[in-house]
Amino acid sequence: MIVITGGAGMIGSMIAWHLNTHAGRDDLMIVDRLHHPEQWQNLVHRQYAQYLDKDELASWLEQGHKVEAIIHMGAISATTERDFNKLVQDNIHFSQALWQYCADKGIPFLYASSAATYGGGEKGYVDDEASIDSLRPLNGYGYSKQFFDQWALRQVRTQQAVPPQWQGFKFFNVYGPNEYHKERMASVAFHTFNQFREHGTVKLFKSHIEGYADGMQLRDFVYVKDAAAVVVHFLLQGGASGIYNIGTGKARAFRDLASNVMTSMGKTPSITYIDMPQDLHGKYQYFTEASMQKLQAAGYTSAFHTLEEGVRDYVQNYLLQADPYA
Repeated sequence: MIVITGGAGMIGSMIAWHLNTHAGRDDLMIVDRLHHPEQWQNLVHRQYAQYLDKDELASWLEQGHKVEAIIHMGAISATTERDFNKLVQDNIHFSQALWQYCADKGIPFLYASSAATYGGGEKGYVDDEASIDSLRPLNGYGYSKQFFDQWALRQVRTQQAVPPQWQGFKFFNVYGPNEYHKERMASVAFHTFNQFREHGTVKLFKSHIEGYADGMQLRDFVYVKDAAAVVVHFLLQGGASGIYNIGTGKARAFRDLASNVMTSMGKTPSITYIDMPQDLHGKYQYFTEASMQKLQAAGYTSAFHTLEEGVRDYVQNYLLQADPYA
């Protein structure tokens, strides 16, 4: 049995999609807590053994079920979350308990970190564990992920019990199917599609930093199918334990992303620039670009979708369909 926490979320459900469609695996335990009334639809096409609420997982694990691995994607993922106590409970303590279980049982533990740990990027975007303590996240969510990364490395450094295989994944800007429940935190690709269909134009943030034109803020946009493929690769093929970036290694402008969405809809792009919300000032990344050498050195050599390829697949095979779920 493979346990996937956050299994009804965007990345978690697409990991289940990958396991179903590419690995022929349906012995999955999906664990989550749904807060959006339509999020259940992320699971309607999936084949899995059982679903558990997150608070039921601990007692289920204590019953001695045979677990092959835990893929821990469950977390509070809103970068605007202000209640740090909630972040500590869900993103740190819950993760520590699952890590300890995997260490005790001798099974792999694969978990979601975040590119938000890199903060404004002053130290670059290299997944070098030796420099992790120098990173300065811009928000509580990013810090909760940073704290757990540091804690995991401390367990290794001080020779505490650790899972026999563990990987933490610093996901960059993931977009694609099954993100529809994320509301404000959904990708610019999803918001572009909906705004353009409703208003005939797309709103992007103006730049408030010299050197960046409006809409030319740069991010490493990674298609969710690629993110899922990396996680499943480590699950099935193994690999060196550690923390890995998951991006494309190629920064692209928000303007590029939005334009490709509209072009994939068969329309002429139209963009309107608006002021950035006050709560994002000083907490907004203007440039992210994953260093991918470590992942490649670990044996992952599959090609990632280009921005054009990923957006086209997302728009034409999902967003434009009557049933957009994967």
